[in-house]
Amino acid sequence: GHQEKRGKIPISHTIHERPESANQRLEIGHWEADTVAGKSGGSCLVTLTDRKSRYLLAGKIDKKLSELVKNKIIELFQTIEETKVKTITPDRGKEFSKHSEVTEQLHIPFYFPDPHAPWQRGTNENTNGLIREYLPKTQSMDEIPKEIIHKYIEKLNLRPKKVLGWKTPYEIFFDEVLHL
Repeated sequence: GHQEKRGKIPISHTIHERPESANQRLEIGHWEADTVAGKSGGSCLVTLTDRKSRYLLAGKIDKKLSELVKNKIIELFQTIEETKVKTITPDRGKEFSKHSEVTEQLHIPFYFPDPHAPWQRGTNENTNGLIREYLPKTQSMDEIPKEIIHKYIEKLNLRPKKVLGWKTPYEIFFDEVLHL
């Protein structure tokens, strides 16, 4: 009758409770979150991808710790309009264990996927794969300057995507037409 709780984080909502507007990609503001680790297990990126536009927010942290992840999520979301942040769907990693503190500060609900179901956050998983073109698993992120990482993020946000009718995530997210 014992239920194992070690290594598990308390979750607020499951993905099955997520609003239909997030599931159907009807509006901007529903985000998927993850971390992308470097070779050494030192520095990593916190990645946030908007489900509708595929727009990427990302930032480097020194270590994959819940406190640093929480602070980086808050910092990244403070760079965009409040109206463009409605929900977050992270993976079930321990680095997201301080999700309730993010919710408390920014009033954004978290919806957790089923265990071992990365396809339920496929937008972010795909984006992380694109990040790996610039930052392969074999490379440590410790020595890479934040300015270089910012350039990689910018390149991904300005990359046209077939799923967006060959528009860029930037164009969809900011409702602007870029003349490339």
